[in-house]
Amino acid sequence: MSYFQPQFVSDTAAVRVRFGPGVSREVGAEIDRLGKTRALILSTPHQASQALLLAEDVGARSAGIFSKAAMHTPVKVTEEALAHARDVGADCLVAIGGGSTTGLGKAIAYRTDLPQIVIPTTYAGSEATPILGQTEKGRKTTLTDPRVQPEVILYDAERIVSLPVSMTVTSALNAIAHAAEGLYAQNRNPLTTALAVEGMRAFASALPRVKDDPADLDARGETLYGAWLCGAVLGQVGMALHHKLCHTLGGSFDLPHAETHAVVLPHAIGFNQTAVPDLLAPVTEVFGGTSPGAALHDFANRMGAPLKLADLGFEETDIDRAAEIATQSAYWNPAPIDKTGIRNLLVAAFHGRSPGS
Repeated sequence: MSYFQPQFVSDTAAVRVRFGPGVSREVGAEIDRLGKTRALILSTPHQASQALLLAEDVGARSAGIFSKAAMHTPVKVTEEALAHARDVGADCLVAIGGGSTTGLGKAIAYRTDLPQIVIPTTYAGSEATPILGQTEKGRKTTLTDPRVQPEVILYDAERIVSLPVSMTVTSALNAIAHAAEGLYAQNRNPLTTALAVEGMRAFASALPRVKDDPADLDARGETLYGAWLCGAVLGQVGMALHHKLCHTLGGSFDLPHAETHAVVLPHAIGFNQTAVPDLLAPVTEVFGGTSPGAALHDFANRMGAPLKLADLGFEETDIDRAAEIATQSAYWNPAPIDKTGIRNLLVAAFHGRSPGS
């Protein structure tokens, strides 16, 4: 099947990407390749031990560790990290972790233009994008800037093999969301469509194998491949309803990032499927079923993903407020958006119903 379009524009950033079990042990060589000597290593508190081991690996190239990265990239944490980076004289950044750590590295780079090396330990895919989401005063906002794009990404299956299955599944669905929304993006092109379909295929193939055997390095490698492809889609095209809702629920209600993507994805795609059935047809081709939203809901259910916003700590009494926030600012979406429609979507997501049921 050809994804040709009569007219399109394709912009791709120059990023060095390396795949392979154990490749992250060569981060010192990548620091040297950038011509840098003082790398500040970033992590969440939970992954501070990994950051410490990484600092030992790079030896004298390490300028120290900052291990306070937090979900949704709070500006307050970024300001503290910036002060630390200046104090230690960091000339580059090494982020090891998921979207929280990658986001902190991006936030620092946006303000300093320091080069970044990222070692992903989840499938968020944000390392493959020039997009930064930040939270301040209860609102999450996003920006796109070349300074935000990491220069080097090291995809190491050994680094992700210990990721618990539950987090593996929700993180994978987070990545799949980039691909699914990329299929109908206003500025999609044949390359982003091909990347989206291949990324979804990689997850459809490998995620069940990881679920059965989390130590399967080949399956883990294929899921990282899927994450890279889906992230590359996110980095090149605009997102719509799904990502807007997840930013609302995460930034304003402090819901967990990957889990929220997992729950919302089938409903957002179900909301849009009648407007662009041809563009979303690859979703059912990859995941099976009769409609894109139901196909994603069934796949999430088979993988053991959370299906209800109620299970993530979201209160039913907050549905109206969330619908109001999500419709306050105009943004493009293939299907018309109104508060009633978004409220109905959130009600279905709150209860975990299959889209269209």
